[in-house]
Amino acid sequence: MAADFVEFLIMAFSEHLVEIRKQRGMTQQALADEAGVHVTQLRRYEAGTAQPTADVLRRLAIALRTSADTLLFDEDERGPDDDLRLQFEAASRLDPAGKEIVKEVVEGIIMKHDAKRWFKAG
Repeated sequence: MAADFVEFLIMAFSEHLVEIRKQRGMTQQALADEAGVHVTQLRRYEAGTAQPTADVLRRLAIALRTSADTLLFDEDERGPDDDLRLQFEAASRLDPAGKEIVKEVVEGIIMKHDAKRWFKAG
């Protein structure tokens, strides 16, 4: 099962890498040059036959002006929706007591939502 998950991540990464590179209007050579990797290695990443190190992933994200999360995950797999992103970013700047209150409120709302869903299912 773990091998299947790793294979899925590699394929998702390679597809996202190609898609974002093309959206930016970059050739493989241009991206390789900007990220400081050999074009042959970039082709391996795009083909899904190799994985970048964390450092190379960071450089690719910078060169593509995107986040590493965008390269690795599908839109619905990571992070809050855009309509909640600003609120969570603001909450992350609160003092520890304020953060704890936000966590408790959010956990309560999630528990209430899950309870309603389980009640309807049963």
